[in-house]
Amino acid sequence: MFYFCFSVGYKPSTSHVSLDSTLSFSGGGQEEEEEERCCRGIEHLELWGDAVKWGANFKVNSSKECCMACKDTCEAEDRPCSCDSWVFCGDKQACGSRFGECWLKKQKDALEPNPRDARDQVMWTSGLIFGKGEGIVRLETEYGTLHVKLLPDSAPLSVAYMLELLASRHCVGCQFHRAESRGTHWDTEGNHIENAPGGYGPPFALIQGSLETHSITFKEIPLEVCSTIRRGSVAWVGSGPEFFISLANHNEWKKVYTVFGIVLPEDMAIAERIARLPTKQEVWSNVNVSVLEKPIPLRFRRISTSQATL
Repeated sequence: MFYFCFSVGYKPSTSHVSLDSTLSFSGGGQEEEEEERCCRGIEHLELWGDAVKWGANFKVNSSKECCMACKDTCEAEDRPCSCDSWVFCGDKQACGSRFGECWLKKQKDALEPNPRDARDQVMWTSGLIFGKGEGIVRLETEYGTLHVKLLPDSAPLSVAYMLELLASRHCVGCQFHRAESRGTHWDTEGNHIENAPGGYGPPFALIQGSLETHSITFKEIPLEVCSTIRRGSVAWVGSGPEFFISLANHNEWKKVYTVFGIVLPEDMAIAERIARLPTKQEVWSNVNVSVLEKPIPLRFRRISTSQATL
């Protein structure tokens, strides 16, 4: 099975990356930055699907406007999104009279979208939108299952890899290997405790692992920075395949991480449990980290029905 005719790959590395060594620190007490309303797609990709709004009669000025038009169909609380994918023609020279066309579409299965073409010559930009209860995947561990809502409008290239991983139907090599609790620095809601001893860690309130599987060649994913790190955020360390789940609202970190998913609130107790497992101390890139004595294998699967409120 292939996804999008587009594969994100990676140069394999056996060394772990320290999350803290890649962060940008903006200082304590800083007010949370206003969240950007991101809406992005993948260039040189045309997605197929049933049209719910014809581009010949609907033109916009940018791919973001086209993406937002699809996203706006998800605002009703009593019905699913009428659009889960969009296609925009934004190359004036290549598109000609079709420049600005915005096609809103519906996939038969948004977790296995239907690509018509994906080459450098393709003049279209396409993306996905997951509405309420949609785009939920499972990270299964021996300590319980973490349900993660994917965010293709914020991080389309990252979600492309996740859906490719999902289609492979296994995740041999995927694991959690680092665990750091909230300690005395953050409360149960993930808010930083003012004047907490030790400031912002360690511990750094996160669990970290790898989503590099033996079956798929991973290439570094370009940064797709959009939102700040919140409690439940699932993000890459650098360009992957190392990733982490945050147990706290890290307002002290600038927007330097690609957040491609969010753990459903009801499953954060599982992440907290993993963070309290026995660890040993190591030094990665001059940073003291807590490494699990026993790494935890991950299984990556889809859910058959909507099981969430996000």
